Amino acid sequence: MSRRAQQLIDLLEPSVEALGYELVDLEFNSSSRHGMLRLYINGPEGVSLEDCEKVSRQVSGILDVEDPIKTEYDLEVSSPGLDRVLRTTAHYEEFIGLAVNVLLKRPEQNRRKYTGVLLTANDTEVSLKVEDETLVLSRDNIEKTRLVPVYEA
Repeated sequence: MSRRAQQLIDLLEPSVEALGYELVDLEFNSSSRHGMLRLYINGPEGVSLEDCEKVSRQVSGILDVEDPIKTEYDLEVSSPGLDRVLRTTAHYEEFIGLAVNVLLKRPEQNRRKYTGVLLTANDTEVSLKVEDETLVLSRDNIEKTRLVPVYEA
């Protein structure tokens, strides 16, 4: 995660949580002309359009006052989706036993991308079952982890 995205999470997460939601992830794509700030939220009963609107109004107010983004940008608030990002230790722990896609910052075993079943996770490491092998990855080297979507018939 970029330093800028982490700063925005630090700024916005307390207000999102105060509304009763979890800030699952945040993406900020800047452009010299127009950027995009996208927040992914979750709630105890999932996320409705009204939930997204409520968080958007709250976050817009904070962004207007704090003004952390100096260029023009659009704000979007969405549910995390079936391929949600795992960002925190709690996220990883919640989805142990499910398939994930992991993108590394630096290659391990000559690869940056792995798909496997999440076996364990803590603040420093994540272990995956990849084919018939257990792979232990440093959390510091993980760029992004996403759930592999499961579609039910």
